[in-house]
Amino acid sequence: MTQAPAAEPWMQALRDRAFARFSELGFPTTHNEEWRFTNVAPIARTAFIPVAADTLLACSEAVKELGPGRAEAHLARYAAFDENPFVALNTAFLGNVTVLEIPRGVVIEQPIQITHEVPERPDLGTKLAAHPRTLILVGEGAQCTIVETYKGAGTYFTNAVTEIVVGDRAVVDHYKLQQESLSAFHISTLQAAIGRSATFASHSISLGGALVRNDANATLSEGSDATLNGLYIVNGTQHVDNHTLIDHAMPHGTSHELYKGILDGQAHAVFNGKIIVRKDAQKTDSKQTNKNLVLSDDAVVDTKPELQIFADDVRCTHGATIGQLDAESLFYMQSRGIGKREARRLLTYAFAQDVVDRIKVQSLRDSLERILFEKFHELAE
Repeated sequence: MTQAPAAEPWMQALRDRAFARFSELGFPTTHNEEWRFTNVAPIARTAFIPVAADTLLACSEAVKELGPGRAEAHLARYAAFDENPFVALNTAFLGNVTVLEIPRGVVIEQPIQITHEVPERPDLGTKLAAHPRTLILVGEGAQCTIVETYKGAGTYFTNAVTEIVVGDRAVVDHYKLQQESLSAFHISTLQAAIGRSATFASHSISLGGALVRNDANATLSEGSDATLNGLYIVNGTQHVDNHTLIDHAMPHGTSHELYKGILDGQAHAVFNGKIIVRKDAQKTDSKQTNKNLVLSDDAVVDTKPELQIFADDVRCTHGATIGQLDAESLFYMQSRGIGKREARRLLTYAFAQDVVDRIKVQSLRDSLERILFEKFHELAE
């Protein structure tokens, strides 16, 4: 890939550093522990043409959309590109950055909607790569809801980075809906820096994409509360990899994590959840759960929960399960006159329901329920 056109001096310098670092790192291979189960060779060997994603922003007038110059103090300060080649690649192609600021103490009632769509460009006769970058600064005591949606048509590559800075005592509810084309590649990094006594929740829904990797990372301050939830539904030969990192850097932090996956066909899912409790992070309370429902003998799940605890006064738990639909439940429903296909669909939906029920945006939840109804109908065929 060639670099993007020149920009302001500070941004160009940032791009140059990131491009140099990407050149050193290269694309990761399966010899890298963090990418052991995800082979990105299909991305590495494809000659993509970089384009700007079509970004649609809908938000309250109280939300300030800042120019790139105001972003200099924050951009790339949270999502580091030293060890992540895809963050480095995104930073090397910085262009139309979406920068939003929620002022101190302001409560935004309506969700901030950010939609990234890779445009169809059949005239180019080749595959496109988009590197959307989003920076959201939430002021002290402010409250907001953010909904990010990714979609497109055809074969393309989305490489997204979102940085969210949550001020002290602020409350942020974040949703990411990935509805990429089934022949698209999707790599994303979410980096949240959470202030003192602040509350941050992120919900990742992965439905599309041929090859998908979602990194969701949160760093907590004293008294912070973080939630990372996820739902991934894959079929055919889809591959989805969810890596999460919750870093308890200070004491009295609380974190909750629930990721659920539904697999059919020859799909492959990866979950790697890491919790770090630093030496000074006493009184940490952290819980992580990963559950997978496998509907096919050919589907594969690799799950790896990790705890790194350097403090002694903590309460941390984690667990992972991989299973099939309960035969007794299927039999019970069929004995009550429900057909086998419908029974499978209902039980599959029930497995996903507790993640769906945690979505507070009614319009998003309604839309997701319709999508899931259609997907589960297909899975039951």
